Amino acid sequence: MRRQRSESERQIADLLQTARRSLGLSVAFFSRFDGTTQHLEVVESSMPLLFHDGLAQPQDTSFCQAVLDGDLPAVMPDVTDFPAAMRLRPARVPRIRSYVTAPVRLSDGTVYGTFCAFGLRSDPELSTRDQTLMEVLANAASVIVEPDLREEQRRSEIEQRVLPVLAAGGPVVVLQPIVDLATGERRGAEALSRFPAEWDRAPDTVFAEAHSIGEGDRLELQALARAATLLDDVPGYVSMNVSPGTLLTDRCRDLLAALPLPRVLLELSEHDQVADYDALVEVLTPLRAAGMGLAIDDVGAGFSSLRHIVVTDPDVIKIDRSIVSGLDTDPVLARLVESLVDFAHGGGVRVVAEGVETAAEHAMLRVLGVDDGQGWHFGRPAPAGHLTVPDAVPGDLGAGTHRRDTQALAG
Repeated sequence: MRRQRSESERQIADLLQTARRSLGLSVAFFSRFDGTTQHLEVVESSMPLLFHDGLAQPQDTSFCQAVLDGDLPAVMPDVTDFPAAMRLRPARVPRIRSYVTAPVRLSDGTVYGTFCAFGLRSDPELSTRDQTLMEVLANAASVIVEPDLREEQRRSEIEQRVLPVLAAGGPVVVLQPIVDLATGERRGAEALSRFPAEWDRAPDTVFAEAHSIGEGDRLELQALARAATLLDDVPGYVSMNVSPGTLLTDRCRDLLAALPLPRVLLELSEHDQVADYDALVEVLTPLRAAGMGLAIDDVGAGFSSLRHIVVTDPDVIKIDRSIVSGLDTDPVLARLVESLVDFAHGGGVRVVAEGVETAAEHAMLRVLGVDDGQGWHFGRPAPAGHLTVPDAVPGDLGAGTHRRDTQALAG
């Protein structure tokens, strides 16, 4: 039984039917070359039992390759007139006697394959005008097939990078200190995933790419598991990142439930859409009752963080670095941060500024009432044994009393 065609293949089949009926030939097909084999991916035939999707033949023995090599013309009304054609297998099986072809070229000029039609009898009416029709249809086919091809190539490239990391147990995880802006003491640290520098991709991009190939949850869970192993290596809390979608999985809930939750601050990014807030709150409630803290990450970088905050009632909001950078010289940014601080403190929520890189930014954040800071000014991400900020005053995160217990959050 013939397999179900994709939407792209159905569109190409329509083009092939146009070619076959217009030319009055027996078979029209769309083929792909892989360097050694010609794959007939879509076939429209008056003899479907003999000629159908999925057939293949050696590329170097095909009429199509001989045409591309310049050994045969693109139009052959009578194949027997061409000795070079008669030496090739298609002249015997399936005994092709009339033939026309056009290359299918992608936008970068590379040849994907061919768009062809043939008959089992000679056709003296076959002409260069018919070749022009085939070229038009071949160009249309290339427009149809290229997006799928590029997507396949994209997925393959991502898999080649990400799958070895997954097989090795996940990304490297380092820690960056989070300090009390008033005292300079470390209150906790954020666990950050790191991928090979030669990838030249930010961690957020890598996780998004992993999700696009169906491996995002697995990669996030491996990163969480590696972050969890650092809890025994540092005092204070460890802040761990997870997307809302991954949080809703059973494996993520089980992993988090097994941790010493009063020392865990879970960060939800505002960049990720939440399809079902009720389900999200249902997952978070028992974890927070057991002591886990909740932070909304990247606040100010978009609009969804406000809904995250209103619905989830977090313990911490983390102001995005795009707002923190340069706020000491930009009064608009300073006012925005001040408004976020007033909003958060009005609900008993602690405020962390991300991306603090200068002493001037640190000083302005203190003036504006921001509680904690994170960034190169306080320490770059490093293995657990290499954090440079003095240890925090001992104590849990205080998330078990997150409902407006600001004193507990102060550690």
